[in-house]
Parts: sequence; C-alpha cells; structure tokens
Amino acid sequence: MAEPMYWQIAQALRQEIDSGELRPGAKLPTELELRERYNASRNTIRDAVKWLASRALIETRPGQGTFVVERLAPFITILSADAETGLGGGEGNAALSEIIAIGLTPAADPPDVGIKRADRVLAEQLSVDEGAQLVSRYQPRYIDGIPWSMQTSFYPMNLVTKGADRLLEAADIPEGVIAYLKEQLGLVQVGYRDWILVRLPTEAEAMFFRLPDDGRVSVVVICRTGYSDGPDGPVPFRVTMSIFPADRNQFVITSAHHPPEADG
Repeated sequence: MAEPMYWQIAQALRQEIDSGELRPGAKLPTELELRERYNASRNTIRDAVKWLASRALIETRPGQGTFVVERLAPFITILSADAETGLGGGEGNAALSEIIAIGLTPAADPPDVGIKRADRVLAEQLSVDEGAQLVSRYQPRYIDGIPWSMQTSFYPMNLVTKGADRLLEAADIPEGVIAYLKEQLGLVQVGYRDWILVRLPTEAEAMFFRLPDDGRVSVVVICRTGYSDGPDGPVPFRVTMSIFPADRNQFVITSAHHPPEADG
C-alpha cells in the first residue's frame, strides 16, 4: 500500500534537511512553489509542512515564511555531586569547568538580587515561616552566546544577619556562594535533594530561550535544596531553581564505582 502523498513530500523535504541541502535557517519554498514541484493540492502541502513542524524540523514565522530550525548540540549536565567540591547539576565553578573543558565559552548576566517573602512551597523547603524574608539571586546563563539556563537561588535572611552580607550585592561571587558561605560562616553543604519536573515554558522563558511559541519544546526545572549539618540532622539553607530548555540540554546521574568516561 502506497504511503500518503503528504508523507512522501514530507520525507523528501526531510531528506533535503538531513543532507544539508536545506541548511539551518534556510527558507523553504513557498506553498505555491511546493505545489508546482510535487503536483499536489494545497491541503497536501500543508499536511506535509505540518508533519515537519510537529517534529521541530521547521518553524513558520508570521509574515516571513517557513524556515529550517537550527539544531543545537545538547550540553550534558552532570547532576550527581562532584567528589571534591560536593557541587553538581550545573552549579558554580564545577559547571564552568565542564563547559570550558569541551571548548565552549560560558557567560552569565550580572545577578538580579532582591528580597522575597517565602510562599508556602519555599517556606516548606527552607523550614522557615511562610512570609519570612528571603534573599533572591536570579541569573540568566549562556554557552557560546546561546541562552542555556535561568537560575534563581533563595537564601534565608538570617544568613545575612549572621555576616554573609555579600548575598545582597548585585554582583557575582567569584568563588561561588557555597564556598563563600563556608568561608564566611563555616556553613558546609553536606548534601542536596533534587526535584525535577518538565513543563511548558512561560511566555518570558520562551522569549529568553528563543523557543517556538507553539509549546512543542518543554523546559526542565530542577529544584535543588541544599543542606548543612545541624544539631538534629541536615538543615536546609538554600533552594536553587534552574530552568533548562529541553532542546539543548541533557542530564546524567551516576552513582559510585563507574568509569569516568561514562559521565560523557
């Protein structure tokens, strides 16, 4: 049984995309040109284009036409903790060194620092009263100039009153906040818990990551709660929410006794 005409046209166009004949960013022929090329009806051509768009191979830009989507090489983030630093999941110098090690250039905007009152979820995660003041540090990050993640960390205000006043500065903490808190307050992160969810991007996220506005590319949200030692057990001292677009990020979690090359 012969395949439907729209599917045959879609496969022919896909072959042109895969072979590089239609390069990323290239404009597809117009609907009329495709109808004449394949001697097909308007609905058949539209079904073929819809099939390619549903697989994120092309995108339609209102008033401009239909273009081949640029495929981004995914960056792999190791979510398991680094044995030496205790950090993982795209955090701090550990993340920067991973990016640099494969020949890419990391960058970040200056942090946007503010005061936020804890909502019910943050209050539960940080073991503080609902409405308690938190320090919020938000920072968009990039790899080779391409938006890579959005990260917001929340810290109880009592860390500032104890002497960690640099948390309130709208500037990078070069050694990393975890190292700064250890040096300034003797606070040591002994572990963390990740809560991972996948959802549709908000309008602001889609705009920042330059995602198609039809919701076909999701974002991965990693909510990390960091713990220090307390007299009665681990005590949460920060919550970091990292948002990653799913079209350019992959994640690896490893346990003990695995070959180093497995992380790649």
